[in-house]
Amino acid sequence: MKTDRDRRTFLEGSLATATGLGLTASEAIVAKTVAWATEPSTSPIPKRPLGKTGHQVGIYGLGGLFTLARHDRRDQAVEIVNRALDLGINYIDTAANYGDGASELNIGPVMRKRRTEVFLASKSHNYTYDGTMALVEQSLRRLQTDHIDLYQHHHLDKLGTLDQLRQKNSARQAFERLRDKGVIRYIGVTGHSSRVLADALDDYPYDCALITLNAARADMDDPEDLDRFFRLAQEKKVGVIAMKVVERGALIKLGLGIRQLLPYVLSYPVATAVVGITDVSHLEENVRIASGFKPLSAEEMTEVRAVARR
Repeated sequence: MKTDRDRRTFLEGSLATATGLGLTASEAIVAKTVAWATEPSTSPIPKRPLGKTGHQVGIYGLGGLFTLARHDRRDQAVEIVNRALDLGINYIDTAANYGDGASELNIGPVMRKRRTEVFLASKSHNYTYDGTMALVEQSLRRLQTDHIDLYQHHHLDKLGTLDQLRQKNSARQAFERLRDKGVIRYIGVTGHSSRVLADALDDYPYDCALITLNAARADMDDPEDLDRFFRLAQEKKVGVIAMKVVERGALIKLGLGIRQLLPYVLSYPVATAVVGITDVSHLEENVRIASGFKPLSAEEMTEVRAVARR
């Protein structure tokens, strides 16, 4: 498997493979990916509004998994976070249970010195009032901050349900209390199901929603509800954050390239896409792609989708 080659060039990677399946890569998409591969970025990361929050976030954000979620990689993780901020990334996503706390612990030393440069998001996997209150105190200590910009219900429909959130003394009430006290600024929800997240947006005025989104529809539940989810998000001015762009690296291992996968997701109406990082070189490449991003046409989106689902 020639992963390095696939990361360097779109044409010689999976779209070339697609030709053998009767698919033809358009000249437009090839030209875009060649430019991303050969031209250093001289532009800042484009920004988009994060729903009704009033914040402008870079279209590429730093995810809290991979190296950031390793207890034995503290120095490397801190280097990645610092480099991300140096490159203009202003959105970082983490969670209380990433790496059994390692992700928040590794982000914390940078937040202690550079907190004002970042819109910081974390998550509670506990759907009760008391459990969430305990988790947020733990997250604040780990992250070395006195507030979290976006606090989210982690993985709705697996770690908890809408019915639980509607109950008395639920995590939803804890979130509202924390917002009133200024401990968190905005309330969000995350999940893998377009249907479940659409139902959540119908049920409550969330500020943001983090959703699985990738060209292969890997780990995307109920993709037939994706249009409904985006329609509701736009109607209610909910900031949409995309995750699992590369499905924890699995899609790249299958022969797909980040120069396909990231632009594909960014061509949806998302505010930002978060990607976990293993080393600084991958971070720098992703920033270069995001900085030169141009929306894919409907034809190009179809081509990438066809390759990803072969």
